[in-house]
Amino acid sequence: MSLARRLVAEGLGTAFLLAIVIGSGIMGERLAGGNIAIALLANSIATGCGLVVLITVFGPISGAHFNPAVTLAEAVARQRPWSDVLPYVAVQIVGAFAGVAAAHFMFELPMYFASTHARTGVAQWSSEFVATFGLLLTIWGGVRYRPAWVPVCVAAYITAAYWFTSSTSFANPAVTLARAASDTFAGIVPGHALGFIVAQLAGAMAATWLAAWLFAKPERDAA
Repeated sequence: MSLARRLVAEGLGTAFLLAIVIGSGIMGERLAGGNIAIALLANSIATGCGLVVLITVFGPISGAHFNPAVTLAEAVARQRPWSDVLPYVAVQIVGAFAGVAAAHFMFELPMYFASTHARTGVAQWSSEFVATFGLLLTIWGGVRYRPAWVPVCVAAYITAAYWFTSSTSFANPAVTLARAASDTFAGIVPGHALGFIVAQLAGAMAATWLAAWLFAKPERDAA
């Protein structure tokens, strides 16, 4: 598959992912009548459903990372050439901001406006470490044992992680940066994004290290 096609798939997929996350957050909050639990439920279900579709459609083209942490982890694990990392990450970030702009346009909001939704502290950072650690283990284990189930497994995990982490599971540096430009239900104060991103990258690398041992093929298979 040509690099151009792979980059377009990554950019489009990431844009749709952010449009889903931001748009469903806005819609959920508007319809929930102040009930945050209902708004989060709507946000998490929409994100999970969207991920199944996006990974299924774009996975055969680019791998459907939509996430710099996943791209970097694949390069570290020698599953993807390092030459792909910079262009992949660039289009993921550009696509993420495009998705935010699209969601805002659909709900008649400014294209970008800095979030005032505070998300910081040890509990939030540890949540992002755990969320991203689990996401990468899900990906590596799924690819090793049930490749056809990866879209469903990833989507189900992210939907669950919305609820079992105090940060509501961003688990994605591109998503984190883009959500800082949205003062909506899914936003994050721009100054708080760095702590999330550091925790996400640490979680991704820790999971990749563990997966290399945990999901290693038996020696007889390798032979």
